[in-house]
Amino acid sequence: MQFNSHEQSRILEMAWEDRTPFEAIELQFSLNEQAVIKLMRRSLKSSSFRLWRARVNGRKTKHLMLRSSDVIRGYCPTQYKPR
Repeated sequence: MQFNSHEQSRILEMAWEDRTPFEAIELQFSLNEQAVIKLMRRSLKSSSFRLWRARVNGRKTKHLMLRSSDVIRGYCPTQYKPR
């Protein structure tokens, strides 16, 4: 699947965000977790990819089924500021 630079940038951003689950990326861009991993591997330097994998591996907030019911939003309220 081909994405324009804005879409690819947004996917990478969502993948790095702790509270954005892989399911949200799949819903918005039709990329499952394995496809996101492949995109990250292609798009990041190898050291950055390893840091990202270590960060998200086993992180409960990246998977809806593992996520606590206390987490009710996908981002921090101060994350998106008005322009």
